[in-house]
Amino acid sequence: MIGIDTNILLRFFIKDDPVQTPLAVQTIYKLSPEQPGWLSLLVLAELTWTFRRIFKLDRTAIGGAIRKLLYSQDMVLEQAEVVRQALDLYTSTQADFADCVIAVSARFSGCSSVATFDRVAARDLGMQLIE
Repeated sequence: MIGIDTNILLRFFIKDDPVQTPLAVQTIYKLSPEQPGWLSLLVLAELTWTFRRIFKLDRTAIGGAIRKLLYSQDMVLEQAEVVRQALDLYTSTQADFADCVIAVSARFSGCSSVATFDRVAARDLGMQLIE
C-alpha cells in the first residue's frame, strides 16, 4: 500500500499540468487491489476544498470524484464508513465536505454535539451554534 497525497489526486482528476499530470496518472494506474493507494481523511478534505475554491467545481462533480475513490478497488480510505456517511451529507446539504467529516467523526467518537461558529454547519449538520 502507498499513501497518495492531495496533489497527485488533483493532477489525476484536473489534468492541468503537462509535466505532473502524466506522472499522477501513471501513479494511480499502477495501483491495484493487491497494492492499493491509501487516502487519509485530510487528503479528501483538501481535495474537496481545492476542487471547490480553486477549480470552481460544483457539488455534483466533487461528490462524484469522492464516490469514485470510495468505491475503487484500488484505494483504501481512512475511516471509509465516515467518508461514506460524510459524502451522503455533503450531497444532500450545503455544508462543506470537511464539516460533514467532522460531524460524522464526532458522532462515531461519541460526542453529543460539535460546537461551531459556522451557521451552515449548525443548520445542515446539527452542530451547536455558538453565538
